[in-house]
Amino acid sequence: MGKLITIWSFICRRKYLITVVTFAVIIGFLDENSLIRRFGYEREISQLKEEIEKYRADYEENTQRLNEISTNPDAIEQIAREKYLMKKPNEDIYVFED
Repeated sequence: MGKLITIWSFICRRKYLITVVTFAVIIGFLDENSLIRRFGYEREISQLKEEIEKYRADYEENTQRLNEISTNPDAIEQIAREKYLMKKPNEDIYVFED
């Protein structure tokens, strides 16, 4: 009985501290929207934004290339020669590998 009274008096004297610590533990670690998960979500969002910027740059480059191909017939020949190794009948192709 004496231990129970000492525990109760400890709780009564430090009830605000116990409440704040309990709240911080629940919000920080146990809650569905805890701070740990939020930091993980923020990291994932930043990675996805970087990926979006990469794809946006690829899109701009491909759009520019498409516009060049549609307006310049020599560009079609250049792409066919470089990418698909096409050649004219009287030409030879040499491919150098690093």
